[in-house]
Amino acid sequence: MFTLTSEGGVSSPSGVSAAPLPLPGTGVVLPTELVAEARRREQHAATMEPTAAAREMMDRVCGYAGESSRPRLEEAVRSCAHFHGEQKRGSGAPYWTHPLAVAEILADLKLDVDSIVTALLHDVVEDTAATDAQIRESFGESVAQLVNGVTKLGRIELATQESEDAENFRKLMLAMSDDIRVLLVKLGDRMHNMRTLPGISSADRRRALAIETMEVYAPLAERIGLNRIRTELEELSFAEIQPEAVASLGGRLAAMRESGQTQVGRIIRELEDVLQDAGIRAQVNGRVKGIYSIWRKMRHRAIPFEELADIVAFRVIVDDSADCYPALGVLHGRYPIVPDRFKDYISLPKSNGYQSIHTQIIGPSRRRVEVQIRDRKMHEYAEFGVAAHWRYKDSPADGDYTGRRLAWVRDFLEILEEAQSPEEFLEHTKMEMYQDRVFCFTPRGKLIILPRGACAVDFAYAIHSEVGHRCTGARINGRLMPLRTLLVNGDQVEVLQSREAQPSPDWENLVVTAKARGAIRRYMRQARRGEFVRLGRALLERSFRQRGYAFNEAALEAVLGRWSLSDLDDLYAQVGEDRISPQMVRGAAYPEERPPAATAAEKVTAAVSRGRERERAREERSPLALRGLMPGMAVHFARCCHPIPNDRIVGIIVTGRGVTVHTLDCENLSAYHETPERWVELSWRDEIDADTVLASRLRVTVLNRPGGLGSLCTAIGGGQSNILNLKITGRSRDFFDVTVDVEVRDTDHLDAVIAALRGNADVCSVSRARG
Repeated sequence: MFTLTSEGGVSSPSGVSAAPLPLPGTGVVLPTELVAEARRREQHAATMEPTAAAREMMDRVCGYAGESSRPRLEEAVRSCAHFHGEQKRGSGAPYWTHPLAVAEILADLKLDVDSIVTALLHDVVEDTAATDAQIRESFGESVAQLVNGVTKLGRIELATQESEDAENFRKLMLAMSDDIRVLLVKLGDRMHNMRTLPGISSADRRRALAIETMEVYAPLAERIGLNRIRTELEELSFAEIQPEAVASLGGRLAAMRESGQTQVGRIIRELEDVLQDAGIRAQVNGRVKGIYSIWRKMRHRAIPFEELADIVAFRVIVDDSADCYPALGVLHGRYPIVPDRFKDYISLPKSNGYQSIHTQIIGPSRRRVEVQIRDRKMHEYAEFGVAAHWRYKDSPADGDYTGRRLAWVRDFLEILEEAQSPEEFLEHTKMEMYQDRVFCFTPRGKLIILPRGACAVDFAYAIHSEVGHRCTGARINGRLMPLRTLLVNGDQVEVLQSREAQPSPDWENLVVTAKARGAIRRYMRQARRGEFVRLGRALLERSFRQRGYAFNEAALEAVLGRWSLSDLDDLYAQVGEDRISPQMVRGAAYPEERPPAATAAEKVTAAVSRGRERERAREERSPLALRGLMPGMAVHFARCCHPIPNDRIVGIIVTGRGVTVHTLDCENLSAYHETPERWVELSWRDEIDADTVLASRLRVTVLNRPGGLGSLCTAIGGGQSNILNLKITGRSRDFFDVTVDVEVRDTDHLDAVIAALRGNADVCSVSRARG
């Protein structure tokens, strides 16, 4: 990897001459220059012996790890060259140049010796005759585990099928959870592959690699704070995905570099002088942002290149964290600030541990510039992320390493446990990595970082999956608010819970965090599985009984292997889901027996049983029009408000009766205001069975004259409805007060019935009963 020299040029290993070329994030850099430099280095290394080509890399590692590490490095280089032998890369260069380049990238990060050795050997088990046992014997258990972790990924690295790509990513997360260095080696491997991407002849394959890098590996590098690697991965991927945009913006940036329009040097000197006059020692660096970063800002703000004011960013690096805020005060006191462009990541660090103050000012020459203020330790972490850890320590086992900076790894593992398939896991993790953040707090002051657009349900699951499962409501800033309420920065959220509560299927449409969505899906799958198990067993028992067979679980266990099932619950669930028919199971369990003919009494019993099942199905048809219910939950429609489709509704848990459905404006809901844990969020499904009808209650005043009540009934029939119940609640000389229950499909049908009644000359008034 290239490193900046004091003259602004680039030093390179193995004596390769290199023209001045800034790194991504340190100056104007074009992806084509990175690719060309990688190609030159590869060609030069190919003319040398592996040990000679690796000598400078080993010198750099020994410089920070000590000379005692040289024998292991030399042995790893020899093993790499021996095992890869005459293998060639797509470009025609010897294959060993690739692991050597990966080792150089990790050496630039000053990783530990085991990581460098792993980089040199990361492909030998996958692509050569080397074995895990040989690696373990020669280099120890730690290196063997790291190589094994990377090897599991490489076996399907370039798979084109989506399921295999997802499985690859799932394995990466598992290996990374054991040792984060697996990810560091993988990122180095991917960086060199992207630098040498033109060596792949297939355009489709190059594009697929670039998209995968942009969607998965660049965000992962950002998550562990490796901003240099993330920037280069984004630039190289973008060059393959959008070559026209890169050519256009690259030309403009190159012109700026040649003409000196950025005035970086003059602005740096003026900022340093301003801070020095205030008694603050600081080093100021300037950089032109990468092409992909500029393109993303242009697209996000919908403005042309000429109107983009923050192409150049400046970093103010102070000696101590106590100087960060005074430096900010000095700059804000000297220069006008740009409103709404201030972010304090020191008091509220990013999820990857990044800390800095970001602000924009109208700086020297009235130019609008972005300034980042941080101390040296913050800058070290901002540049090298978790890799900065190995620059000072030999072991990654300390509290900061495993603390909040890698808390997202634990979140991914929880998502992995919740996901049903690798594809679902990849979907969730991509969603988790790409969203902006809001910062909320528990009543005790614990910080919870969530994606923008998160609601109270996301907050509950961020605390713990069980808290999410049991949540019934939330107090946001002291006020009782619906669970669907979107959270904003600074909200204090108290989650209300109940042991009887359970997730609603509709929550999956509310949440935006992968952790919450995965937990909800898993709970629903388990609940549905329980229902399918019970249903499947009942279907089998009935099928065996109707045909005269004894229901024998021992006989069923004997046929599990026919469908590759592990236990009877799996069999019951398959039958309940209608994946396996009861007849198939019965035939497998009793292949030779013939059932006796059913008696007349048994036929009558079976007919009665079928009739009862049809009646139960008819009675349960209406509740199936609801979303938010657990499968099998008992449902009743409140007789005080008679909810019908299209009404806004809510469920109330009633002990011994399941859930009672009310309209949101029902007067009787006031009795439950003090028990929010009993409330269940419900809604109507978009598609409701056309045969579904529910009762709605009307209050009608009719003229007290012959034929008045008959006219009322005729009007209801004219509205294509039927009367379920009619009661005269009051009578005077001139009027009848009537309460009438009518069958309707939804609120539109009810409105049509009310319109028909109001158009009748005998009807004085009509309204819907609400309590």
